Amino acid sequence: QVQLVESGGGSVQAGGSLRLSCAASGYTFSRSCMGWFRQAPGKVRERIATIYIGRGSTRYDDSVKGRFTISQDNAKTTLYLQMNSLESEDTAMYFCAAAPQMFDRSGDYCYAFDYSFWGQGTQVTVSS
Repeated sequence: QVQLVESGGGSVQAGGSLRLSCAASGYTFSRSCMGWFRQAPGKVRERIATIYIGRGSTRYDDSVKGRFTISQDNAKTTLYLQMNSLESEDTAMYFCAAAPQMFDRSGDYCYAFDYSFWGQGTQVTVSS
């Protein structure tokens, strides 16, 4: 079955960096859309970055564009989120999500997709 395990969260000061990891298993990693989402207390979950693994096609929400980078390691079947220039507004629980069995998709398709497989989340806290 699909399993997603996030790690790498923690506490950091504003302006700092963190790298989140999402170890994926149970499906063909290279034929999938994957994404990073976050949810702050009292707010709705928001989509921040997605990627079509087969091509490495990415797309970002404007709130993180230029600061965050989504990437993959196919050999390790792991998704990453490099977060730089962190701000207090980035404080949230971060989740990775997967949509398996995706063939020849675009970055825009993965960004719009309604994901159904989720990890348990990892907390990121940014202090100002």
